[in-house]
Amino acid sequence: MTAPETHAVMDALTRDGGAARFVGGAVRNALIGEAAGDVDIATPLLPDEVMARLKASGLGAVPTGIEHGTVTAIANGKPFEVTTLRRDVETDGRRAVIAFTTDWREDAQRRDFTMNALYAGEDGVIYDYFGGLADLMTRHVRFVGDARMRIREDYLRILRLFRFHAWYGAGELDGDALAAAVAEKAGLKKLSGERVQKELLRLLDAKDPLPALGVMARTQIFGEILPTEIGLERLQRLIVIEAANALSPDSVLRFSALLPDNTQTLRGIAGQLRLSNTVRDRLIEAADADGKISAALSQSEARKLLYRLGAQCFGDQTLRQWAESGAPADNEAWRALLLLTKNWKTPVFPLDGDDVMALGIDEGPQIGVALRDIEAWWVEQDFAPDRAGLLQRLKEAITKRRV
Repeated sequence: MTAPETHAVMDALTRDGGAARFVGGAVRNALIGEAAGDVDIATPLLPDEVMARLKASGLGAVPTGIEHGTVTAIANGKPFEVTTLRRDVETDGRRAVIAFTTDWREDAQRRDFTMNALYAGEDGVIYDYFGGLADLMTRHVRFVGDARMRIREDYLRILRLFRFHAWYGAGELDGDALAAAVAEKAGLKKLSGERVQKELLRLLDAKDPLPALGVMARTQIFGEILPTEIGLERLQRLIVIEAANALSPDSVLRFSALLPDNTQTLRGIAGQLRLSNTVRDRLIEAADADGKISAALSQSEARKLLYRLGAQCFGDQTLRQWAESGAPADNEAWRALLLLTKNWKTPVFPLDGDDVMALGIDEGPQIGVALRDIEAWWVEQDFAPDRAGLLQRLKEAITKRRV
């Protein structure tokens, strides 16, 4: 927030009688000593004037959401979202019709939580209209004004309540906020799958999302967004394993731990939440444990599985199976598999189709068959034979086939 690029944008907006303040996450995080991330700026200036001022100062100006008052300022390649102060004219639980205003309090009143409705001048002065600073210092996630009204403006705020409590809250959830979330939970069905999955994965990225997830399960809020029972116990064991082995939170793997092993159910959830093909496939592959990955697996057999499955799938299945087994988070056998995933450099099979054709096999399916057979033998030999040894084995196999 004190970087030269930030100062350049603020200077463009505040010179000659203009006004601008930092708002939202950057202010919140700076006050509690966490990384600010994206720096958002609010201003009473209208979008056209924002664009003009930025360009006059030699800065980039992109109308990324100009109909909602947002212009992206670019200084030395760094983006800043600059948004004109707004008030809600009409809401339907998913989106709002807005009007511009010059009233900072009106702009603050349309925000979700008091800790997100804090503004800061470039001089560091804090502007707090709804007690957000006190809530932030006590880690109390509270809606601005009437909780049910805030939720009815956008039902995604139910999920944001649990996400923000997991990231920034302490103790029990705010009573009014929780009561409102439970009363309005049916509104979650109005939301798009994309919006739901983004909030859910952000929640799962928290250091310890379990208390928030537990409340969601007990109040049947999960039932509004997931058509299945969830595995909180398996997730709890996974989080303990992560912490004991210095692993960063992985929202997709954690989501996998929550979900059942049934492929059809996983495909249905992926479709409902509009998950990317990459995330969908990872969930399915992580759950496709055939019992081969276990603490009893030898390093040689583990290398074979790791080669076949790939590091991502093998690592996911290892951690998921470890959590499922109930073994301690410091179990040495499971740790050895985890370390293998991290440290083993997967060998590259050194033969290709040209090598087969050089031994007299014409182009066609027989080339693939020969390569697969020799690769399978190489894997069974624990990847020990080198190129020369593989070529000799290939030559012998082709000769035997001809005879």
